Amino acid sequence: MSLRSRRLPLPRHAGRAAVVLLAASLALAGPAGAVSGGNGDEALRNRLRELVDRPDGPPGAIAVLRDGGRVRVVEAGVADIGTGRPPHANDHMRLASASKAFSGAVALRLVDRGLLGLDDTIARRLPELPRSWGSVTLRQLLQHTSGLPDYSRAPEFADLIRADPHRVFDSRHLLDFVADEDLEFSPGSRYQYSNSDNIGVALMAEAVTGQRYEDLLASKVYRPLGLTRTSLPVGYRLPDPYLHGYDVEPGSPPEDVSTLFGASGSWASGGIVSTPTDFNTFMAAYAGGKLISDATRRQQRSFVTGASEPAGPGANRAGLGIFSYATRCGVVYGHTGNTAGYTQLGVGTPDGRRSLTVTVTSQVNRTSNPDLLAHLRAVEEDFVCALLRSPSKA
Repeated sequence: MSLRSRRLPLPRHAGRAAVVLLAASLALAGPAGAVSGGNGDEALRNRLRELVDRPDGPPGAIAVLRDGGRVRVVEAGVADIGTGRPPHANDHMRLASASKAFSGAVALRLVDRGLLGLDDTIARRLPELPRSWGSVTLRQLLQHTSGLPDYSRAPEFADLIRADPHRVFDSRHLLDFVADEDLEFSPGSRYQYSNSDNIGVALMAEAVTGQRYEDLLASKVYRPLGLTRTSLPVGYRLPDPYLHGYDVEPGSPPEDVSTLFGASGSWASGGIVSTPTDFNTFMAAYAGGKLISDATRRQQRSFVTGASEPAGPGANRAGLGIFSYATRCGVVYGHTGNTAGYTQLGVGTPDGRRSLTVTVTSQVNRTSNPDLLAHLRAVEEDFVCALLRSPSKA
């Protein structure tokens, strides 16, 4: 889930992680076909090194570029300060708000099957939610034009996280934290990023199928794409091996916050754990529309002005569970995310032939460090240009 909440004081045992933004607002061989090295890769590696060499920079960074069957992995820094080992494309990591693309994939596949309609309302599919929210549609939830208040900013939610960062929430009742609030604006009238939106998307998917969202992810996304290292956990632990995520403050040693928060408080809005390889595979299919019909894809690519959290490279526009990033070298589609210890970008070309993921192991957003975010976005744009300008491979 991307972070839009204020800084929260956490228990003393959380150490310096008390000053990071709330996370829930919160094999050494390369992957098959991976190619590393070359002058172009070295130039890209130097760009990642610029990030990790900053006093406020992340300890590690890794990018995966895919062009058809050719995969290039570029990394800098370390995956684990304690061991000094480099980042690896099969290390696990938190996707944060890039998880919202997965809920988009599930919902749009159900739209294709006729089980959900983009204009289905909360009143029809989730009548147990507040009546004042009833006119909100699935389309508006996916595009962040719903007006739903953001549960992750609710004082009660923040208090519970403050008291116990590992608290296990009932993910199906996260919207209860704002159930006494009216919509923040008339549905469809404007864009406003809200973590509540994708909770609503997942609940709609469960309502029309009678299946758990976790099972829908497996049947609609993981298995069709061969994602074997992607999951939506409940707790705070990460599978080994994993990219360690850090809170970075210049002048102090980075603090490992990889397992500071559990995933149940972000669920469909930010709880997915994956690897650079799996994330890249997903984004190629998702950006290229492989999982959905042409008709549904045209609806998904109806864009309005609105940036992801954090903003991705170039000019951002919001579609249905996906963002358009218009860079100086061309347009790519995808999603970003940030949480304690991790910042993500995943994009693909409109035809799905090429895809890119960029991961850094600290939280970077406009609130925590706008200068570092500007630097990261410039690096991301250089990687997009490298992806789009490379000769196409079969």
